[in-house]
Amino acid sequence: MKQQEVTQLLGQLGQGDPTALDRLTPIVLDELHRLARHYMSQERAGHTLQATALVNEAYLRLVNMDMEWQNRAHFYAIAARQMRRILVDHARNKAARKRGGGLVRVDFEEALQTTSESLTDLLYLDRLLSDLEEFDQRASHLFELRLFSGLGNREIAAVEGISVATVERDIRLARAWIREQLEQS
Repeated sequence: MKQQEVTQLLGQLGQGDPTALDRLTPIVLDELHRLARHYMSQERAGHTLQATALVNEAYLRLVNMDMEWQNRAHFYAIAARQMRRILVDHARNKAARKRGGGLVRVDFEEALQTTSESLTDLLYLDRLLSDLEEFDQRASHLFELRLFSGLGNREIAAVEGISVATVERDIRLARAWIREQLEQS
């Protein structure tokens, strides 16, 4: 029920219904908190950014976007991208304040799970995704959705308007490309 309700409220919000945001907020904040807890559980202990701060920042960015939301999956895909950007920006800022904040090697499984024992792991993953985007933009985008949004392949296919087979093929390509980059470094 919530999935359909979110999609309906996003549509109403796009049509200018002033009450839609008030009804949408408590529903999406619960899901955003779940996503943020997932991301933050994979960060190192003592991370200075809290899940609530991550949710608040992401939510502020989302509601201030001039966006025509297609459906619930589209909203959460954009939310996941915003959370990634916030975490990466936070890591960059923190690393910039540290002396000698160079990048370190991350193995493939760590990169896939976005685990981070240090700030530089997330930065390294972000750099890999940016490099992958130069190699294959769609594969990079689909891999990012899979990695950061919590969306399944079917939901990604629905959001992007492509087949599940295409999603699976591009994600396999992205994994192989990232694995090769990790092996070379």
